[in-house]
Amino acid sequence: MVLDGGMGTMIQQHALTEEHFRGHEFKDHSRPLKGNNDLLSITQPDIICDIHKEYLLSGADIIETNTFSSTRVAQADYGLEHLAYRLNSRMMLCMFLS
Repeated sequence: MVLDGGMGTMIQQHALTEEHFRGHEFKDHSRPLKGNNDLLSITQPDIICDIHKEYLLSGADIIETNTFSSTRVAQADYGLEHLAYRLNSRMMLCMFLS
């Protein structure tokens, strides 16, 4: 069985800016969001789903979700603790569609 690789390094290859992390929904959020890779499941879902598809197409048998910091505690650093459930459920939707 083959497990997927590092999600963070795959995301870094896209050279995303603060604006990518914010998307439309969080464009006026009061705190910086760049680096909140879990938020990309909402603001850049195509990128996240494509990364998972790349792993599957290259032979991965098991793929992990992009939910490393999708907890209320971790998201509090960005002032987005209220999104923990949404981040986790959004990622599961992407996994089923892949």
